[in-house]
Amino acid sequence: MLYYLFQYLDQFDLPGAGVFKYISFRTGAAFILSLIIATVIGRRIINKLQLLQIGEIVRDLGLEGQMSKKGTPTMGGIIIIIAIIIPCLLLGKLNNTYLILMLVTTLWLGSIGFLDDYIKVFKKDKEGLHGRFKIIGQVGLGLIVGLTMWLSPAVVIRENSEVYARGEVQEVQYKAQETKSFLTTIPFVKNNNFNYDSIVSFMGDQAPFWGGIVFVIITILIVTAVSNGANLTDGLDGLATGTSAIIGVTLGILAYLSSHINYASYLNIMFIPGCEEMVVFAGAFIGATVGFLWYNSYPAQVFMGDTGSLTLGGIIAVFAIIIRKELLIPILCGIFLVENLSVILQVFYFKYTKKRFGEGRRIFKMTPLHHHFQKPGNSGIQAWIQKPFQAVPESKIVVRFWIIGIILAAVTIVTLKLR
Repeated sequence: MLYYLFQYLDQFDLPGAGVFKYISFRTGAAFILSLIIATVIGRRIINKLQLLQIGEIVRDLGLEGQMSKKGTPTMGGIIIIIAIIIPCLLLGKLNNTYLILMLVTTLWLGSIGFLDDYIKVFKKDKEGLHGRFKIIGQVGLGLIVGLTMWLSPAVVIRENSEVYARGEVQEVQYKAQETKSFLTTIPFVKNNNFNYDSIVSFMGDQAPFWGGIVFVIITILIVTAVSNGANLTDGLDGLATGTSAIIGVTLGILAYLSSHINYASYLNIMFIPGCEEMVVFAGAFIGATVGFLWYNSYPAQVFMGDTGSLTLGGIIAVFAIIIRKELLIPILCGIFLVENLSVILQVFYFKYTKKRFGEGRRIFKMTPLHHHFQKPGNSGIQAWIQKPFQAVPESKIVVRFWIIGIILAAVTIVTLKLR
């Protein structure tokens, strides 16, 4: 809204009004505003949650310091959502398709997470919203995003191509016209563009249509997997929040590079017109997560609940899809991926061994993976991996996971040139 106001005032040569034309200014302003909202309004929301006695229900799983969390206010994801939405509405171009998709994603998954937390807290049902309804909501969002990316005339790219001379790349050229395409970036290969149409190339003239179907299906899978991964990661104070902030910084950098034709040319990646508004959203996202970390860091004064964790995961997934970097998610979101895999492997192996030997066995002492480090070894649990034998303090686990997240973020950016 402020963007349009100052754009109007700029016509009258009002000093300083033109600064809103610059992405760097609006991104910085979005970051600062969201940070202020998360820290200032966040305190009031936490007080309200405490007044309503909206506390976390904690089961005793024998983890170090676990029971001290009992009664800590949850549903704090509301703070993150508000701190994202307000700066985007004030500083973003509200006719931008990509920004609209991100706002829809934030509200859509925020609502699903809120409903889940509401059932847990107010209905005293520890299972919360039934899993199938969560999946339906995630699939629905994936359909909206996938179909919009496929059918919207505003979603276009300019494909990059290399010009060779004497066996070396002399320059990167872009097609004169913006085109609809299912191209995405794939890491570690010389030509880092991958077209989903190629998966169904045997369909001949129908390949573009079926390529769109494949793209929508992959979009649904990514949205579901990443949002659930963030949800599983939200088990220690500040773990999901800090990891998401690191990922948000990386996605913001990738969005900026993809929206600037000179930088895109230097890195030999596709140019995506209009995705500069994603940088503004990234600024708000980073500010919201860092601001929430003020209260969510160890020892946490508030938990985000599913209201926040599902939202963060969905935002990251849709953001990566929009800037055509979804195939980099296994690297960038490696923490989420490992947390997901640890649960899947544990459940599969337990069921397999119970069927074969009559007794279920485990790979890890406990999953998701971060809980494995909280539980001491040789505590009567039969597991492949008993180390570390001593329980690791929660704050140390979180910081170490953050460090791994930073390394993965750096590797993700490096893949743009590492081919």
